[in-house]
Order: sequence, then structure tokens, then C-alpha cells
Amino acid sequence: MERTQKTDRRTRYTRQTIKGILLEELKTKPYSKITVTELCKKAEINRGTFYLHYCDIDDVLDDIFEDFLSDTSSVLDHVLCPYKQNCTYPFCEKIRSASQYQILFFDEITSSRMLEKLVDSGKEQFITHLMQHSLLTFEQAEAIFYFQMNGCLAINRMMIKQHCGDWTKIQQTIDQFIKAGIENFLIHDQRRTPVGLAFLTFYRQIHTP
Repeated sequence: MERTQKTDRRTRYTRQTIKGILLEELKTKPYSKITVTELCKKAEINRGTFYLHYCDIDDVLDDIFEDFLSDTSSVLDHVLCPYKQNCTYPFCEKIRSASQYQILFFDEITSSRMLEKLVDSGKEQFITHLMQHSLLTFEQAEAIFYFQMNGCLAINRMMIKQHCGDWTKIQQTIDQFIKAGIENFLIHDQRRTPVGLAFLTFYRQIHTP
């Protein structure tokens, strides 16, 4: 049992080291230029050890995303969060506090992969929920979903790059814009219910870095 625990600790340490080095390398070069050889050299491990834990660099990146998104809620959870007793960590709040992950927003490949992960985690739930409480078609609900997700990433990228600390005015502008649009699509009887209001609240949560 003790030997197994030591092995588990060693495995976690090695994987964390590799992931940390990949994030550090992204600060100085694009993802496409990073190699397994470089990671092994910086981590002071051989290639055999690397491949014992990961298939390739993409596998390392997926593990980083798993860490990043593990305690953040899905898109639908964000929508309903104000009306649930327990909500996991909001995505944009995680971005603001976990500075080591912010570099992922500024590489074309890693930001695109991050968007794919976010889409995979919530697209079906969100579109189904929106269609149930509006008269939108699947294509229309899907377009809103992608607009929202791309907007979230773009705004957070801008806020991080500009080191903007005063989000209030920008948030108010976005709230007004989104509220006017969403209210046009919600079924009238639902507009003043928690479900209807939750869709409006969602935009404030997901766009707040």
C-alpha cells in the first residue's frame, strides 16, 4: 500500500511538472513549435518517462484543460446558477484567479482547443434548454451559443491583455445589449420566471473575467 502511494505521488508530480513546463514554454513560443524533446529536457526526464504518462503534447494539453475546467460549471449550470444551492466555480472567475492558465488565450491553437472543450461540455444542454423556453429553431439557438462562447473568450482575452481592472462599465453595456436581444426570443410567459431571468443572468456571469 505504501509503495502504491509513493508511485501515485511520483506520477502526479511528474505529470504536474510536464504540464507546468508546457505552460511556461507557451509564454515564449507558439504551441506548434514546442516539442517533446524540449519538455523532457526542462523536466529532466527521458522520453520513455514522458511516454509513460502521455501519448504526445496534445495529450498534455488535454490534461491541462481537464485541470482548468474540472471545477468550473457547464454552460447550463452558469445559466441556472442563481437558482441552485450549489454552483461550481464560474469559468471566467477561474480565468481571473488562475493566472497560469491565461497564456492559453493568446495562442491560436490552444485558444481554439479551449473553445472546443467548452463547446463539448455544454452545447447540447444549452441549446436544448434555450429551445424549450423560446421559439428558436435549433440553428438559431446554436448560433446564439457560438456567439456567446466566442464572445466570452474574446472579452477575456482583451481584459487580460489590457490588464483592465474596472469591468463595471463594460459589463453594464453588455448586459443591456444582451438583455434587449434575449427578451425578444423568450416565450412571453417565461420572461418573468426564474428560467427566463436566468438566461439574462447567465450573460453577466460568463462575461465577467
